Amino acid sequence: KIKLPKKTARRYPAYELYLYGEGSYAEENKNLLLTGIPVLFLPGNAGSYRQVRSLGSIALRKAEDVDFKYHFNFFSVNFNEELVALYGGSLQRQTKFVHECIKVILKLYRGQEFAPTSVAIVGHSMGGLVARALLTLKNFKPELINLLITQATPHVAPVMPLDEYLTDFYAAVNNHWILKAQDLRNLTTLSVAGGFRDYQVRSGLAFLPRLSQHDSALSVVSSAVPRAWASTDHLSIVWCKELILATIRAFFDLIDENTRQITEDPKKRMSVLNHHFVRHPAKIFEENPEAFTELTGAFMWITVKASKWTYSVYNDSDGKYFTFPLASHRKSYSHVYCENSMLDTSSWIYGCMNSNSSMCLEATDLSWRTELLPTTKVVILKLQDYPSLSHIVIQVPPTAGNKYTLDCEFFKEDSRTVQLPVTHLFSFGLSSRKILLNSTGLLYNVQLQHFNQIYQAFKIYIESHCQSLKERKPNVYRLHVPWSHEDSIIVAKVPSFTEISAKLHIAPPQNDNRVPELNIYSSSDCQYEVSNTILFYSYYPYMLVFQIIRFHAGALPVYIVSNILLTYGGQLSTLISTGQCSDFSLELVRTAKPYKVEPFISIVVFLQGFHSFRVIWESLSLPEVDAAVLSREDAWFPLVSLILFLFGTGIAYWSGVFFSTSLKLFSSLWLSLIRPTVLQKDNKLITPRRLWEVLSFALVSWTTCGAFALFIIYLQYFFKPVDVFMTFVFYFQDSDSSKETSQNSSIHTVKNQSSTDSTSKATRSLSNSTTIAEAVNSLKIHVTILNLFTWIVLLNLPSLIYWLKNLRYSVRLDPDPCRSTAIILVCILEILMNSSTSEVKSSKLLKITAKVPLPLSIAMLAFGRMHLYKVPHFVTFSLLLHMLCCIV
Repeated sequence: KIKLPKKTARRYPAYELYLYGEGSYAEENKNLLLTGIPVLFLPGNAGSYRQVRSLGSIALRKAEDVDFKYHFNFFSVNFNEELVALYGGSLQRQTKFVHECIKVILKLYRGQEFAPTSVAIVGHSMGGLVARALLTLKNFKPELINLLITQATPHVAPVMPLDEYLTDFYAAVNNHWILKAQDLRNLTTLSVAGGFRDYQVRSGLAFLPRLSQHDSALSVVSSAVPRAWASTDHLSIVWCKELILATIRAFFDLIDENTRQITEDPKKRMSVLNHHFVRHPAKIFEENPEAFTELTGAFMWITVKASKWTYSVYNDSDGKYFTFPLASHRKSYSHVYCENSMLDTSSWIYGCMNSNSSMCLEATDLSWRTELLPTTKVVILKLQDYPSLSHIVIQVPPTAGNKYTLDCEFFKEDSRTVQLPVTHLFSFGLSSRKILLNSTGLLYNVQLQHFNQIYQAFKIYIESHCQSLKERKPNVYRLHVPWSHEDSIIVAKVPSFTEISAKLHIAPPQNDNRVPELNIYSSSDCQYEVSNTILFYSYYPYMLVFQIIRFHAGALPVYIVSNILLTYGGQLSTLISTGQCSDFSLELVRTAKPYKVEPFISIVVFLQGFHSFRVIWESLSLPEVDAAVLSREDAWFPLVSLILFLFGTGIAYWSGVFFSTSLKLFSSLWLSLIRPTVLQKDNKLITPRRLWEVLSFALVSWTTCGAFALFIIYLQYFFKPVDVFMTFVFYFQDSDSSKETSQNSSIHTVKNQSSTDSTSKATRSLSNSTTIAEAVNSLKIHVTILNLFTWIVLLNLPSLIYWLKNLRYSVRLDPDPCRSTAIILVCILEILMNSSTSEVKSSKLLKITAKVPLPLSIAMLAFGRMHLYKVPHFVTFSLLLHMLCCIV
């Protein structure tokens, strides 16, 4: 643990700074006499500072390999495992604390020979966003950071925008990075996304905003990272060994030998990151590789004139140079392709400019054009780009017990490019396309036509058949997306049947006509059948729904509450027309219809495409409809909203069933303990006791946490329907038994009863039945209100958890996203929980109150999809009108 200045420790009592170490290295650095390169790790949402161990341990092993000529000091911040992805009130505080930590870290190196002036930062999840937010601080010097690597960080937008502080923080960070792009040229940023296995943060959110002003930002998906080629979940991206190795190798290649710190050259930093995270040439990184290389050694020179050539070697003690004259191939072919199964880091392919000799003493090293794949390294050269080359030379060094193969071929690009129109969005698996590749070559590119929407999800099937059964190298299939680094690579045996999942992380940019490709690195005597058919009819809807959930699951609470709100309005309408309140499940089926809501939003989105309408819309100070924002990003179309609405209807229905069942169970349990005798009714809604309760809850909300006050009154409200239901059940049973007793006794006493007694009993019976009917109606409306209130509590639950976790540091949550809402709801619910339908029926405001939920549901879906914190506001307004109905 690093001791912080007293002022900093007092201001941030929940946060700490640590230095990681192990073994003798940890013992040597106990006195904090540091001489390495500082790297600061920032954990994410509910993340631990101990997650730095993966980076620190592997970096230490790497430093031992170079005899500690260079080494890194890994620091980590303890954020007390705060839920910053769900509660944004502490993000600014975390950012300021990290700024203080950077100043403390740099002070530890004062007086050292190679003292650093900046810190490299690695941020996981929300830690990466906090690192980017450092640039927004007024007194922060941008030169304090020169390298930022983020892991599964949602840069574009929050996954669940549950409070205004979170969305405002995102807006401030992203706007600053766009407006101040020129000031960020000296900061190199790498964002690594986890791919489709990361169910918490989809990769599209982890792509840094495209900035045309500078090229110092890079976004990749882990499935495309060389030597990793695998998707990771949200947590394993921190300790995935392949990604950690790529990161540490990049760190060591970034060291400047003169300063013994990370280089200050932004171009070199980007070159290193591209080398390790985008395209690895199967060579050790060199900043300025020599243009020409001397081909030395007593190797045999062999000329190859064939357009296709294969060479296999095992335990050969003699080296060889194979030369391929280009003059005879330039007219017939456009490209040359070579692959090598020896995955070492030495140079192996060269370009020669000696046109009159079969030997070449000085050549251009073309090995930097190589690309590393899981089982081979390949190079593709366009002959037109090398007009001065006369020969291609391939070097085969002596092998000692090693076996590897070389393959080369000249080909025309058109002959190896095949188009495959893929299943479109509304085909539902009814269409299928197939192509046959009678392979005589080593490389094929299958262009996936019309594959440009994020909701297109299908399977590509590749079946390989070979003429002979000889042992072959595995095939490599790569799904290449040209507008982003999100490739996925599959290695398959030959022959085999391979299934490839085709989905996109982000849609193509506007005016980008490139199409995704399936690169097939094949065997020369095999036949390949490629199809994008759907095996089962029901499989396609499943994949489509999965994509919709991946992109829009965060908006699902809005649709659930919208359905409940429509049902609530329907119950009030039936109360007006029939005098009885309908059951929640029946009313949900009757009133919660998507055609009541969706057309209005679609019309507004359509009209916002016209400038005159936008001017009128903005003049009314109305925010932009969320669906219009998503449509601009090619992440929305009407079918999505319909599917989410139906999901919301289903969840709302089962939540109603759950509440009804829970009330019956609790009522039965409560009835076994307490046996009421009469149905009690209090005609006064506002009493001194209730005023005292309202003031107490408001005081709790103001002095502690608004979500805490909401949770307490939620529990109190929950027992109100339980009490009503219990009393109703008891009285119903009691009245039945009394009625039976009365009937038995009336056989013997009917002659002695007076007409006055009969009239009195009939009056009491009618009064009791009216009271029971009111109790039933009140119970139904209370269950619906409780259902609505449950979602308000759930949406504010993260701030309550945050407050409870930090209670030892501060009694008052500051800032509190729901303090004002909680005070208003406390006043409303204190009256509603003691009200009945008898007060509401006679109200003049009931007609307005019954009609308001429909426009509120429309507004909720229009403005709440990307701003979940607005949902309680719409519900509160509807409940406020209901409360006024009880009074007016």
